[in-house]
Amino acid sequence: MGVVASPAGERSQSEEGQVCGMTGGHGTEDDAGDVVGFLMAQHQQVRELLDDVLRAGGQERQQYFDQAREMLARHETGEEMIVRPLTRKAPDGGAVADARMAEENEAKEVLAGLEKMDVDSERFVSTFTAFRQSVLDHAQAEERDEFPLLRQNTDPDALAKARDRVERAERMAPTHPHPGVRTTTANYVAGPFVAMLDRARDVLSRG
Repeated sequence: MGVVASPAGERSQSEEGQVCGMTGGHGTEDDAGDVVGFLMAQHQQVRELLDDVLRAGGQERQQYFDQAREMLARHETGEEMIVRPLTRKAPDGGAVADARMAEENEAKEVLAGLEKMDVDSERFVSTFTAFRQSVLDHAQAEERDEFPLLRQNTDPDALAKARDRVERAERMAPTHPHPGVRTTTANYVAGPFVAMLDRARDVLSRG
C-alpha cells in the first residue's frame, strides 16, 4: 500500500487535471459512478495516504503528508460546495450536513496546525494519529448517514452531474486547509482567491 514518493523537486501535488488521484498513485477508479461512488473511492485513497504518513519517516513522510493535506483540502472543498447543498434538500438533511461541516471545520484547524510541525517530532506523530482517527470517523459518518440519504432522496441523474461538479470544484480548490472558510458560501466567495495563493505557495516551496 502506498505511492512511491517523488524527489522533492518533482512533486506534482498541485498539477492541474489531477482530480481523482490528485497526488501520487492512489488513483480513484474511473467507474466510481455517481458522486457517492466517486467520494467513497476517494475515502479509500485518503485512508491509504494517512497510513502512509505514519509508516514513513523523514522526507518521505513529509511528501506523504503534503499529498494527504492537499487531497483532504480539495476533497472537503468539493463536498462542502457541491454535496452539502444536496444533503440539505433531503428530509432531516440539514442536521446531517451541519454535523459533517462541523467535523470538517475542526479538521481544518488541526490540519493547519500540523502543517507547521516537524513531521518527525513526537508532537506531530501524536497529533496526526488523533487527526487520522477523526478523519476516519468523519468518512464513516458520511458513508453511514449522509451518502445513503443522498441516494434515497436525490435523482440519479443529479448525482451523476454532481460528480462532474465535484471534480471541477476539486480542480479549482485550495491545496492547503483554510480554517476561516467555514461554509458553502465562503467556499464560493473565498475559494478561488485562496486557491490561487496556495498554488503560488506550492511553487515557491518547491523552488
